[in-house]
Amino acid sequence: MIFLKLLSRLPLRVLYALTDVLYVIIYHIWGFRRPLSLANIRNSFPDKTPVEVEKIAARSYRNACNLIAEVLKGSAIDAADLRKRVQINNLSLLEPWITSGQPVVLLASHHCNWEWLLLASCIELGISVDAVYKPLRVAAVDRFMLESRSRFGGNPIPVKNFLVEVMKRRKGARIIALVADQTPLASEEKHWTRFLSQDTAFFVGADKIARMLRAPVIFVGMHRVRRGYYEANLQLISEPPYSRDGADIIERYARVAELHISAYPADWLWMYRKWKYRKPLYA
Repeated sequence: MIFLKLLSRLPLRVLYALTDVLYVIIYHIWGFRRPLSLANIRNSFPDKTPVEVEKIAARSYRNACNLIAEVLKGSAIDAADLRKRVQINNLSLLEPWITSGQPVVLLASHHCNWEWLLLASCIELGISVDAVYKPLRVAAVDRFMLESRSRFGGNPIPVKNFLVEVMKRRKGARIIALVADQTPLASEEKHWTRFLSQDTAFFVGADKIARMLRAPVIFVGMHRVRRGYYEANLQLISEPPYSRDGADIIERYARVAELHISAYPADWLWMYRKWKYRKPLYA
């Protein structure tokens, strides 16, 4: 952890230089999950040529390596610098619910820099942001990430405790933040839909939380302006009153996320095992 904190003190340009070397090693020499990434892109965009697929993959890996540098820097970056680097547009969309003391569910995806998005949201909104996370296996790295995510008022909550903790805090203005494009285990409850030309499973937790809290659901679409600079746009995808059951909220999320990924394909994490099992015949 001390080593990670020391790295975070380096100028961002130095960290980028290190991760540029890492990109060459991971993508061009090692080829870490390269066949998986290429297959994911081909299956998602069957109309793209092999050259286009390779170009998206290479840019995606370079962007992912940039993300490593930026996550490290997130532990030390000051609020003023972060505000210059992450611009969140149309925040006024949240005002009616926040001023009336209601919770709001924000749904993002593994697109661009979701870690800086969390930090910037805490700075700009000035209210508690509860963010679900999956604890990392390496304890020192997990502690480093928790400290970083907690800066500026963030409240990271382990996924196994998330529903209980959210319900404890269901009254009052707060943000419930989830990166909702993760894949549930085969044994868990899920919602199946066509996503990027493939049968895809989604967690239903965000859907259930929104219904229980009677909270509006906002999609946060982030795109890269240039290295180290981002813009995020808010889009209302659902608001109460809700029916008791169903999965229409997560279905709407899948549709807007799909459009956003299609518009900025190199910014998504294609090395992620999103399609690690097939849809059962009975689903």
